[in-house]
Amino acid sequence: MAFLDNSGDIILDAVLTDTGRFRLSKGDGSFKIAKFAFGDDEINYGNYNSSNTSGSAYYDLDILTTPVLEAFTNNTSTMKTQLISVPRTDLLYLPILKINTVIGGGGSEAQTAMVQNSSSFFVLADTASANPSSATTPWNGVAGVLDGTLTLNNSSYVRIDQGLDTTEIPYSFNIDQMLKETQYIVQIDSRLGQLASEAGGSTNKQPSFIDDDNMAFYYLSINTDQDYVGNVDDTSNAANSSAATTNIDGPRGTFLKFKIKASTELSVSNYLFTKLGGTFTFYGASGRYIDTFVRITGATTGYSIDVPVRFIKAT
Repeated sequence: MAFLDNSGDIILDAVLTDTGRFRLSKGDGSFKIAKFAFGDDEINYGNYNSSNTSGSAYYDLDILTTPVLEAFTNNTSTMKTQLISVPRTDLLYLPILKINTVIGGGGSEAQTAMVQNSSSFFVLADTASANPSSATTPWNGVAGVLDGTLTLNNSSYVRIDQGLDTTEIPYSFNIDQMLKETQYIVQIDSRLGQLASEAGGSTNKQPSFIDDDNMAFYYLSINTDQDYVGNVDDTSNAANSSAATTNIDGPRGTFLKFKIKASTELSVSNYLFTKLGGTFTFYGASGRYIDTFVRITGATTGYSIDVPVRFIKAT
């Protein structure tokens, strides 16, 4: 959906997504629009210029004249930044989502940190790549490398913390309940992998649904998915202290933690690696890779974060 301002009239351009058209096509009267959301993906609020010499009326001129996208139906390309309504007017900070990089140690040695010098998590796609005793695949056990076979050969996992990332409000304060995430929406390309709990094992989380673009959606709640969602209870340590288990500076909310299980197709075939990826050398060993993102969205605030992931396989 998009708002188009033409000659003083506000035009509402609304289209159904692929999923919406599919449900409408059933023709059984079950199609009803129960929820909707607004987004401002086109807007860069960094263009607000409070030092404009022409006066305050021009501070937001660049924002107001930003071209607005027309509505399009591909749900993977829109609504990356959702708008929310907050009735309170005394809030100075809003919560964010942030990749935890401190659990298990500091810097690159943390179990939750990305692979050093790569800005990405790596996921091992088959048992040969995940064999920690193999001289040709010395990757297992490296911080930020996840065992995509779920054979528990390493302890790395992804954790996203939520809270107010500011030193202006003491971290020991309780976060306002209206700003606390209790449910997360996770999106991942189902052709590449599935979510699994940090504890690992042979099981993995089943998606709530998979759309027409092969994107799997997971809805994870603190009430029903304690293996994935919990409270950040590190209220006794500053984020920059050696004893901290979070890098959120202010009041903390909840966390989401998970591993990723590589798909069977990646494990037994090189087709997608050839089609979508390439080859590289890591720790002196050669392998194939596919780069992607896992998107995490807070169901309460709409704040989202993209976690970079690289699936790798030994050659």
